[in-house]
Amino acid sequence: MQDMLQKAKAIEQELIHFLKDVVKLPLGSGKEGPVIERMKQEMLAIGYDEVKIDPLGNLFGRIGSGPRVLAIDGHCDVVDIGNLDNWEVDPTGCEIIDGNMFGRGTCDQKGGLTSAIYAGKLLKDIGMPEDLTLWVVASVMEEDCDGMCWDYIVKEGGFKPETVLITEPTNLNIYRGQRGRLEMKVQTAGVSAHGSAPERGVNAIFKMAKILEEIEALHPRLKDDAFLGKGSVTVSDIQSGSPSLCAVADSCTIHLDRRLTAGETIESALNEIRSLPAFKQAGGKAWVPDYKAKAHTGLEYSMQSYFPTWVLDENHPALQTAVQSYKNIFTQAPKVDKWTFSTNGVTIMGKHGIPTLGFGPGNEVQAHAPNERIPIEHLHKAVAFYTEFVRNY
Repeated sequence: MQDMLQKAKAIEQELIHFLKDVVKLPLGSGKEGPVIERMKQEMLAIGYDEVKIDPLGNLFGRIGSGPRVLAIDGHCDVVDIGNLDNWEVDPTGCEIIDGNMFGRGTCDQKGGLTSAIYAGKLLKDIGMPEDLTLWVVASVMEEDCDGMCWDYIVKEGGFKPETVLITEPTNLNIYRGQRGRLEMKVQTAGVSAHGSAPERGVNAIFKMAKILEEIEALHPRLKDDAFLGKGSVTVSDIQSGSPSLCAVADSCTIHLDRRLTAGETIESALNEIRSLPAFKQAGGKAWVPDYKAKAHTGLEYSMQSYFPTWVLDENHPALQTAVQSYKNIFTQAPKVDKWTFSTNGVTIMGKHGIPTLGFGPGNEVQAHAPNERIPIEHLHKAVAFYTEFVRNY
């Protein structure tokens, strides 16, 4: 199928121009409107059969009208540029140096999404399988709450395709799962007193200090999995409250980032914290908060900050199709692996049970990093793979 690679290579310059346009719009969660509009224009120019935007602001482009429905997903929001001193190039300049395009969002994950959109261009030329409908989805608000966009798509939009292919960076490997995660709040309460006589009060921070030591000791004991790896827990924020800086703290709250491996759930993670001796002695509280935000359309939506683990069985037909499509394009067997970070798959498969897998240009180590980049050659290779996967699905 070298012919497919050649066809994809022939449209590479158009794709590079398109990718530059969207990378020059480094917009975060809830601000993606201009990016969505630019991608909508490209889909229309390519000749997608239908292009629409849902009330949350997710963009959908359809090709084909068969009864079987396949979706290819990529999020179009990005994280902040961060400290400019850590960048050696303009984060929105899209410079191409040594075969790599630099810029915030090139790898995470506009490179994958724009390649998926351009796979639609090839499919319009080559032809879609008659029994298949493909939707390319540019989803929103992933960086702040991965999966919430697809929770809305499935629950409110009633859209549930047979399979979803995620275009997050995989270094041109095929991925079939990831650890899940949850955000957890842990709180202790105390009794305020004047700072000159702390023995009159109960300091909530001291209560929390003992819990923190036990959470640190909990981390190495967490469950491990041969494929997904080990669960983890870390403290990412701590806050306290008191009547003044001259008073004993009467509250203390920490935020935990808990990564979940196979077999770990929201219930098991909460019970681990609630079972800690220091937690019970302190009479602490532990809960998973809700994330609520306003989309670029103005719609408010929320979801509990629990992002389930998911793994697609290695014998699943969609995965086998992906492996064969890879062999067809690249004349060698792919590496089948998993993401270290989290993706929309936490909701697509983890919550709603839709078979999910991934293939994307770029290396995930570039995600959220200064001097983020993507190899130019990955772009047309991703276009070729997406096109072949759809044709074989």
